[in-house]
Amino acid sequence: MKLTDKLYGTVEVEPVLAELVRSKPIQRLKGIHQAGASYLVEETWNVTRYEHSVGVMLLIRRLGGTVEEQVAGLLHDVSHTAFSHVVDTVLNVHNEDYHEHIFEEVVMNSEIPSILNKHGMNVERVFQEEQWTLLEQPAPLLCADRIDYTLRDLSRYGYRSIEDAQQIVRQFRVEDGLIYLDSVQAAERFTEWYYEEVIGFFMNPKNMFANYWMANLLKESLQKGIISRDDFLLEDQEVVEKLLQSNDKSVIQQLRHLQPSSKVVKDEHDYDFHQRLKVRLIDPSILVDGQLVKASQQSVNVKRMGEEARRTFEGGVRVKVVTVPNT
Repeated sequence: MKLTDKLYGTVEVEPVLAELVRSKPIQRLKGIHQAGASYLVEETWNVTRYEHSVGVMLLIRRLGGTVEEQVAGLLHDVSHTAFSHVVDTVLNVHNEDYHEHIFEEVVMNSEIPSILNKHGMNVERVFQEEQWTLLEQPAPLLCADRIDYTLRDLSRYGYRSIEDAQQIVRQFRVEDGLIYLDSVQAAERFTEWYYEEVIGFFMNPKNMFANYWMANLLKESLQKGIISRDDFLLEDQEVVEKLLQSNDKSVIQQLRHLQPSSKVVKDEHDYDFHQRLKVRLIDPSILVDGQLVKASQQSVNVKRMGEEARRTFEGGVRVKVVTVPNT
């Protein structure tokens, strides 16, 4: 099976990866938007968990990761709920990791174990996160997950060019299972991009509005019995259809406010809601005299960007809803 990705090119993958890509749990991710409910207010914000999951797998491959780690990369978001991290807010999961709590259950109740067993792989190894050092690392280190969603979103949404994203991809290296960048300049560049993603995009007021509004709407629908927790494992649009078919006037009216014509702005003084997101910081490693060190130890720019980002996350965003569509 050949897979083509704008960031990583065309790659022929092993049968186990091909079969997993075709499986229902992975195909479901085509209907899960990475930015949550934001696609309802901005149609171009349409990167899916499927694209990201395949991308993480291909990046791990590019960096020399084993087929097993590529499997782990492909599967790492398979338990993401409809509207991604919106459900963390609905269920009051403060570390934005509800999908991790249900990961093993979702995998074991699917066709994934039989696919892995067929190809001589042990499904239990997929759950051993600590061994997949390319896939995941604690912040502020680099990992394939953070790298892919940053480059994918920014190049898709026009913040940066695909050619520049591909250039950064070529500057990642691996030492002792850890990802680093090949120069201070590359580390500064990726740090700038990362904060453009997690602050410039994640904290865009229209993005914040869509997910805040949807979280409240899903809470209400859950309380009224219109949806159940099981429905969170449907695709985004399947949940939207269920809400529309509820005949609940309040729910339907609120849902119809999530339209591209809605207008919101940041306003520090006159605002409708104030929200803080999970603090996301990055401090890429670079190689100095044969040792991996944090870029902030070599670059005042990386250090400054990290300090500014922390203050921004701690302050959060105050959003004023200017107009919503008439219903």
